Amino acid sequence: MSGHALLPTAAAFDALIKARHSVRAFLPQKVDKAQVRAVIESARQAPSGGNLQPGQFWALTGAPLEKLSDTIIKARALGRPSVSEYGWFPNPMPAHLKERQRATGYALYSALGIARTDRTARDAQFDRNYRFFDAPVGLVITLDRTMGAGAFLDLGMALSYFCLAASAHGLATCGIGALANHADLVQEHLQIPQDQMIICGMALGYENHGALVNKWRTTRADCDAYAYFSGFDAPL
Repeated sequence: MSGHALLPTAAAFDALIKARHSVRAFLPQKVDKAQVRAVIESARQAPSGGNLQPGQFWALTGAPLEKLSDTIIKARALGRPSVSEYGWFPNPMPAHLKERQRATGYALYSALGIARTDRTARDAQFDRNYRFFDAPVGLVITLDRTMGAGAFLDLGMALSYFCLAASAHGLATCGIGALANHADLVQEHLQIPQDQMIICGMALGYENHGALVNKWRTTRADCDAYAYFSGFDAPL
């Protein structure tokens, strides 16, 4: 079979991947349990070393989600310090990565009409992470503390599957790494066992297409900046 043209299923999948983006404003439309379950089950189809299938999904909606959000935001207002069980960024941050980070933040706040110097508005926008951007469903993602570091790779693949499955169901997502900044509070509030590490949150729901914050897009580096090929130019 010729590989010169994408098959219809491959083309559809490519379009799904490129259309998916992080959504930071959701409609109040509810997502039923069966849909959430289906997306989680699709996420679990991701490969994992030894088929260990690491990671757990704690799905909240309605009053439980609202109470979690209120608890975190009130604690932040009282100056509760952040905790970090693992890091996201290199320290120190290389200049080329710092440039990407700044460009992303600038684009986000510009789309919202928030000035660089408006710290109050920036903080308020950051707090929306803890409201799961008003999504009707919020998930807390955890990982057994006894797992090796490679389990982060397996869980990452599962979360990628989660986001793509949600898109296929007509739903939108946004990963919320900021949730790990208050892992102890989340763990205590939800009574999540101490053998579980809080990795991140995930907002799930229907995109508000009219919201300005959903109209901007991040860019991706060109393939030649991070992929290396060898032997492909040799004659077949």
